[in-house]
Amino acid sequence: MPIIQAIDRALNILDLFDDHDKELKITDISQRMDLHKSTVHSLLKTLQKHNYIEQNHENGKYRLGMKFYERGNLINRNIELKKLAKEHLVKLSNKTGKTVHLVILDGKEGIYIDKVESSSATVLYSRIGRRVPINSSGVGKALIAFKSQNEIDNFLKDYDFVRQTENTIMDKESLNKEFEKVRKQGYAIDNEENELGVFCIAFPIKNQNGQVVAAISTSTTVTKQDEVEFSETFKLIKLTAERLSNQLGFRGKLSNK
Repeated sequence: MPIIQAIDRALNILDLFDDHDKELKITDISQRMDLHKSTVHSLLKTLQKHNYIEQNHENGKYRLGMKFYERGNLINRNIELKKLAKEHLVKLSNKTGKTVHLVILDGKEGIYIDKVESSSATVLYSRIGRRVPINSSGVGKALIAFKSQNEIDNFLKDYDFVRQTENTIMDKESLNKEFEKVRKQGYAIDNEENELGVFCIAFPIKNQNGQVVAAISTSTTVTKQDEVEFSETFKLIKLTAERLSNQLGFRGKLSNK
C-alpha cells in the first residue's frame, strides 16, 4: 500500500510535540525532520489552517492546536457513552433477537461506535467504525431530524445524496419531509433504504439539554418484520432509548406512542 508522503510528514511533525517539547521553532522541526524550512513551513501552514497546529506569536514557536482538545473531548464522550450504553444494547439484543447499533454523528455521516448481535441475528452488514449515510438510514434520520431547521438547512448544504437502493431518499425536499415525520412520531425507520432486505427502527438518545447525542437501532430482515414484530420491538427499543437518555439527564418523552 503506497504512503502519501505529505500526510506522513505532517503526522511525523505532530509526533514531535510532547511533554518535553510543547513548543518548537520551525528550525528545530526542520532539523529533526531533515526537511527544508520551506517544506516544513508549508506543512505547518496546512496544519494551522485546520487548527491542528497554532503559533505562539510572542516567540514565533509552534505548538499543538485546539483541534486536539476538541477531538480528545469527543473521543472521551464517545467512550463514556459506549460504556454507559453497553448493558442496554446487550439486553435489547437478547430480548429482541436482533442486531442492535449505537451510532453518533461525525461530519455529514453517522458512524457505528458499538454493535451487538444476538445468536439468532441475521443482519451482518454493519461493523463498528463503519460510516452510514444520513439520508438512507434510520439512525441517520434520528441524528439529524431533531435539530433546528436552520441547522438542518446548513447540514444539507452540499450534502452528497448517494443512492443505496431504489428506496433511498435522494433530494432535500423529500428528506426534510421525512425529518418532519420523524420529529412528530419520535423515531425513524429504514425500510430497505440503506440495504435491500433490511428493516431498522431507530430512536434518538438525548442528553440533559434535549440534544441528540447518538441514535440506537434494531435491524432485522424484512421477511421477519410484521405488525406484531414491529410493535414488540418498538416498545423495547423505545424503553431502552428512554432509559439511556434518562441516564444522560433527559427527562422528556421520546415518543407518544
